[in-house]
Amino acid sequence: MPFTHPSARLLSGGLFLLTLAAARPALAQVVPAPSVSRTLDEVQVVGLKSKNGLGNLGEVGGAVIYAGKKTEVLVLDSLDANTAQNNPRQILGRIPGMNFSETEGSGFPANGIGLRGLNPVQSVEMNVRQNGYNITADLYGYPETYYLPAMEGVERVEVTRGAASLQFGPQFGGTVNYVMRQGAKDKPFELALRQTGGSFGLFNSFTSVGGQLGKLNYYAYGQYRRQEGWRPNSGLSQATAFAGLSYQATEKLKLGLEYSLLRNKIQMPGGLTDSLFNANPRQSTRARNWLQSPWNVLTLMADYRLSYRTLLTLRTAGNLSSRALVWRNEDGGAAAPDTVDRATGQFVPREVENETFRSLTNELRLRHDYRLFGLDNTLAVGVRYFAGYMHRQGGGPGSTAADLDLNLYGGGYEYDFEFRTQNLAPFAETIIRLTDRLSLTPGVRYEFINSKAQGYKVQDDGLAQTTKESRNRSFLLFGAGAQFQATAGTAFYGNVSQAYRPVDYSALQPFGVTSKIDPNLKDSNGYNADLGYRGAVGEWLNFNVGAFYLKYNRRIGTVALVDPITGNDYSLRTNVADSEHKGAETYLEISPLKLLKTVSRHRLSAFNSLAYVDARYVSGEFQGKRVEYAPKLIERVGLTYGCGPLSITGQYSYTGDSFGEANNFRAPDNDNPLQGLVPAYAVWDLSGTYHAAHNLDLKAGVNNLADAKYFTRRTDEYPGPGIIPSIGRSFYATLAAKF
Repeated sequence: MPFTHPSARLLSGGLFLLTLAAARPALAQVVPAPSVSRTLDEVQVVGLKSKNGLGNLGEVGGAVIYAGKKTEVLVLDSLDANTAQNNPRQILGRIPGMNFSETEGSGFPANGIGLRGLNPVQSVEMNVRQNGYNITADLYGYPETYYLPAMEGVERVEVTRGAASLQFGPQFGGTVNYVMRQGAKDKPFELALRQTGGSFGLFNSFTSVGGQLGKLNYYAYGQYRRQEGWRPNSGLSQATAFAGLSYQATEKLKLGLEYSLLRNKIQMPGGLTDSLFNANPRQSTRARNWLQSPWNVLTLMADYRLSYRTLLTLRTAGNLSSRALVWRNEDGGAAAPDTVDRATGQFVPREVENETFRSLTNELRLRHDYRLFGLDNTLAVGVRYFAGYMHRQGGGPGSTAADLDLNLYGGGYEYDFEFRTQNLAPFAETIIRLTDRLSLTPGVRYEFINSKAQGYKVQDDGLAQTTKESRNRSFLLFGAGAQFQATAGTAFYGNVSQAYRPVDYSALQPFGVTSKIDPNLKDSNGYNADLGYRGAVGEWLNFNVGAFYLKYNRRIGTVALVDPITGNDYSLRTNVADSEHKGAETYLEISPLKLLKTVSRHRLSAFNSLAYVDARYVSGEFQGKRVEYAPKLIERVGLTYGCGPLSITGQYSYTGDSFGEANNFRAPDNDNPLQGLVPAYAVWDLSGTYHAAHNLDLKAGVNNLADAKYFTRRTDEYPGPGIIPSIGRSFYATLAAKF
């Protein structure tokens, strides 16, 4: 099996890889060996020889350099997975160390992800993208992920670890990029239908159309999902849509237009105390909490071939979105009942929160392939300009009713702030080949950020405290990588890259009444280091083993404290201390029948995805304490058996224990929602696919087969406060047809 070499291609144990040359877009060629062609811009997976689903990005993809970095690629069509519900364990579980914040059990389906002991909540430590452009709320001010594309419309998922900071900007966890499907290249029209039903009232309908009309390729889908929820009061109705056009105007110029949409209505059943969870994790403490997050992302794209060796790309993405909720807040904690006031005969008034996001991101990149000392090299330079606006309003007096009502009753908001951010970031990186096998990849990035905030907050005495401030910050980041092609199918890689994380809007204003913010918060900085060995041996072994070290200075975290005046518990968000994250990440996949060179209709493969992470504070009051949401061990083992049109995959997932705060309380001694252990848990998943005909598939499975009772998150804010239980045993079945 060929390994990723100095051309833009994917590796995965048994993947056929087809590369398309932009200079001659009508010509497609299968790459049989590690020969080099420096004009390839686009990589598409077009077929599979086995069930291997995990591979690596090539050294160059479009105008982005990946050489020397730790990368993974998951091809969704090669997986037996519950894509109708975006189940993260099955879709992303093969990626070593991927930690999930499972909140779907509380009606909040945008499950977050994290790597290397970093906070997985709403993917705040990741740079989340779709087709290469940003889809989060506000990259610098509010990097939370509310919108994700329907996984049934995603072709592959690309992950780049922390070294992505030079190419993509501020993050410690790295970048995850959801690459959407394209229309069929060999026909003018193709229709795909997928209908899914499952436990707890799940109904999912997915319809897509696509095709090639001359120089125009088009693809669009619409998804509607409805479910009653595993817990009472956790229903969801959601519509997601995507439309993409790609027009090859000339041999040199390619234009694109994409639009993504999300509309949802989510009921949140509230969090639980430890005693409530132990008694019955399916119970609900809230029936009047609602959230909606309408999302709109419009993107213009252009790729222009300036010359045989030079490619220019432009991505302009506009985000017009919002997030609003009405809820019975956390007054009294998760155990406080939401009951009718005997004096009024009504429920207590709820609170209304509103956030509006407006942003424009422009990324201009240029890639130039050049010769030096008789060897091919690549230079990638670019600049990003980002302008973001966020309007945050909270504490508004809501209704005493139980439905989704965002109107105010009897007053204004307790706080109202406007935040504006401008960012300019030029960057450059180059591949310098010292020999045919050895290359170096030095790079640099400069970030300038201007942040402005103005607004008011009503104090306890009823007076409004106004705020108006503006500050500039700049960061200069350096990094360097190396890659050595040990054999035709294996390579050593290493990288050290600086990273940073600016203070975001959510850290400037507390969300819940039990939380407070340190007024002296400072930006975080640090670096990532990787060293690993990856590749394939024939068609029977696919592997990627490595070690990492992450230094996180002035890490922003949460500390559980007691108010000396009132005696009440509260959480403080502050620069807790410096932290170190170190460990190992390994992925092994073996196909024993191919090892034995057995000719058979049967297919068999097994994988092990293992990560050990020791993430601890190394300074300050909590020196030696473990970092929040940083399990030491994450292991997933899977076995896939296939015979003819049938394929079945079983997966075991184990995640070690972690803590919700820096104090590392092992046993809660009060109702503080953050205090206490997040216990270790193990989950079994089983899924299968049957190709009934060339255009008809049947899919079915069981998630959490053993009905484990567990949770991944403690929170002092939405969708809690308190423990957020994960979903128990559930079933699903999908009928898919393509015409």
